[in-house]
Amino acid sequence: MNNQPYLIPQQAATFEEEIKKSVFITHLAHTPSIERAKAFVDEVKQTHASARHNCWGFVAGRPENSMMWGFSDDGEPSGTAGKPILAQLSGSGVGEITAVVTRYSGGIKLGTGGLVKAYGGGVQQALKQLQTIEKKITTNLIVELDYGFVPILQSMLPQFGAQEVAANYAVNVELVIEIEVSQISLFTEAVINKSGAKAIVRSQNNE
Repeated sequence: MNNQPYLIPQQAATFEEEIKKSVFITHLAHTPSIERAKAFVDEVKQTHASARHNCWGFVAGRPENSMMWGFSDDGEPSGTAGKPILAQLSGSGVGEITAVVTRYSGGIKLGTGGLVKAYGGGVQQALKQLQTIEKKITTNLIVELDYGFVPILQSMLPQFGAQEVAANYAVNVELVIEIEVSQISLFTEAVINKSGAKAIVRSQNNE
């Protein structure tokens, strides 16, 4: 499993242009699952029910995870819409994103090359406007420690971007810490060093 952070859309974006009397409207949205991606496609199709085509592509997980990709030409000639849309998305390095390109046809044929350029180009322009944020991959750790070490541990958390999410006070203290996966080994090493190997760090999933 890849635990590196990746970019996701911060908010939706749209881009509209007219090419040979056809209006192309590109809609981008954050869709963290295939179900959400398909729901967004349906929403756009309902909003633009009178449009000739609502072609789409999605990257519903990590940018490089092609198992979470999908696309449709929605009635356009095969390969002229869905694939160029997906190619722009998969090449952008942004994950959890869906693009739907609505086409109101103006009666002038664009040809296959023109369609590829229109659908791919619209997504490319919309991506330029898109604001993204970094999605961090986090997990929960349990740190078992004695009472005297609690304030020291709590003071260490910010330097690892970690936070305390729960605490269980018994004979010893068990703190549940949310932390980025990429920081686990450094954090564990620091806790063991600071506590003189008295604190125990384990994954919450091993319970």
